[in-house]
Amino acid sequence: MKTIQYFLIITLLIHSIFSLQAQYTEGKEFWLTFGKNSYSIPIDLQIRIVGGKEKTTGTIYFTNLDTYEEFEIEPHKIFNHILAGNQMAAVYNTVMGKTNFSVHINTSNPVAVYAFNYMPNTTYDVTNILPVEGLGTDYYQISYSPWTISYDAFAVVATKDNTLLYHNGDLVEILHAGDVYYGTSDTDMTGNFICSNKPVAFFAVNQSSPIPVPLSVQGSHLFQQLAPVNTWDKTFFVPVSILEKNIVRIVASQNNTNITQLEGGTVRYGVPGAQTNLTNLQAGDFIELDIHIDDNGCFIKADKPVGVCSYFTLSSYSVFNSMPAQCWIPGINQKNASIILAPFLNKPQPIPKTHYALIYTSTAAKDSTKVSIGGGTPANLSGVWIDNPIVGMSFYNMPLINQNETYTFTNSNGFIILGYGVRTTGMGTYYYLAGSAMRDLDVAFYANDIHFQDLKYYPICEGLINFRAEIDGKGIEVDTVKWYINGLEEVTKRDSLEWSKPLSLGRYEIKMWVHFENYSTVSKTDTLIIKSCNQNAAFYMNEVHYLIDTTFCNKQVNFRAETGVLSTEAGHLRWFIDYSDGNGYVEESSALDQK
Repeated sequence: MKTIQYFLIITLLIHSIFSLQAQYTEGKEFWLTFGKNSYSIPIDLQIRIVGGKEKTTGTIYFTNLDTYEEFEIEPHKIFNHILAGNQMAAVYNTVMGKTNFSVHINTSNPVAVYAFNYMPNTTYDVTNILPVEGLGTDYYQISYSPWTISYDAFAVVATKDNTLLYHNGDLVEILHAGDVYYGTSDTDMTGNFICSNKPVAFFAVNQSSPIPVPLSVQGSHLFQQLAPVNTWDKTFFVPVSILEKNIVRIVASQNNTNITQLEGGTVRYGVPGAQTNLTNLQAGDFIELDIHIDDNGCFIKADKPVGVCSYFTLSSYSVFNSMPAQCWIPGINQKNASIILAPFLNKPQPIPKTHYALIYTSTAAKDSTKVSIGGGTPANLSGVWIDNPIVGMSFYNMPLINQNETYTFTNSNGFIILGYGVRTTGMGTYYYLAGSAMRDLDVAFYANDIHFQDLKYYPICEGLINFRAEIDGKGIEVDTVKWYINGLEEVTKRDSLEWSKPLSLGRYEIKMWVHFENYSTVSKTDTLIIKSCNQNAAFYMNEVHYLIDTTFCNKQVNFRAETGVLSTEAGHLRWFIDYSDGNGYVEESSALDQK
């Protein structure tokens, strides 16, 4: 990637974003593990890695075996690894306690990673794997009641040495990088609180669950990596698959949480452990909903951050039968502009025969959604969107026909994608988060409504910049919110949750520091880039204006400057390129005064 800068009496600083990665479900480093699937002996475990536009190399490291699998992915292709017998035994947790049954994946370029746990003719489920940037320290279990001969379960993978792991306030284990703690219970553990002093990966791995209770008697494995509490949101939209009916669970992360708006969902009664009131939920409390396609999706709004999961179930489907499956639902503030995914292979049998991407975005932005298959030309989606006019959201079920190609979806306005598979006969489904952002939402700041973790990728025009703090958690004391620009406190803005300041061209390190009433402190820092939006002077790359974010496939890039009526005296037109090698901008001396 090349970032271009030039000077023409005034300085124009331009920052291109097309190959950078913010905090998304794609990444270059991942940790995962697998949980018991009904029985003690695994039959088929798979890791599926979806590559992007660049050739990618990587390794899959099995901690217990101390062995590597090396792989290479061509642009817009997929690497699928079916674990060998010794590898399955080295990652498959069956007994409560500590092991080192983990997998560590590293890649040279950003990829999307998914894992598959399958028992023939019985149960299976799929999960996305979060990159290390998306991991945290505080989690709530979101699962379901286990089948009578199975257990609810969770698995935690440590990413750093000397990790202290707590379950409902009790220290249960000290883990080192690659260690796994597998916890089980013969009852539903939804609402249990698991926390650590260092980031960990957390998986809900119910061995077998009949959904819903008390109507169903046949269970299926649930397998879903859950997001940390710091990424939980307060506003959600839950779309509906072609199966037409889902169950939804909402878990509170703070005391005195209220569901302030619910459109398209009906509270379920008689669910063990569930609350039935939408108000005064305490941390760990949950409610359960029925949602149906006739309601055009479900909109949820809370006054404090909540976690949401959606489930396929056995009961009341009008098109297909199914077996239970679980999917994490990100809040609508976790939308992304580009997501890559690929369907799972239709083997071993009977993996679902039909695979879908379930895309949702604002109704106003739906027609901007495009898809590129195998790196081809992006095209509009053909088919029927389902609109929810009450909340202005829309969703789309797109069949994924080609199992050997990647699907790259784009929409500059942002969207979220869930993935699922169904069988056309008999029972069998899986359901998972295919792609979203993983922004830190509990303590965050915004500049001109751009989230702080996105600032470096979205330069702002010079002028008055509006800063805003979002602080979800315990109350704050007087004189405990501070703002810093390039290391210097903005003293007059102390305790301000909203403030403004004019900023000129350049890069600024912005930090927000918060001291909570429980004496804990949190600081969030990132880089704000201010660019000139003066249209009297501009440059073009292969005839593309510099303010347009784009990627060039050919190696030869032709530059052209337009200076309007501005002075072009000798030495006043200079070009600089940042080759992203850590050396900053380097002047192209041979291009001095060249338009």
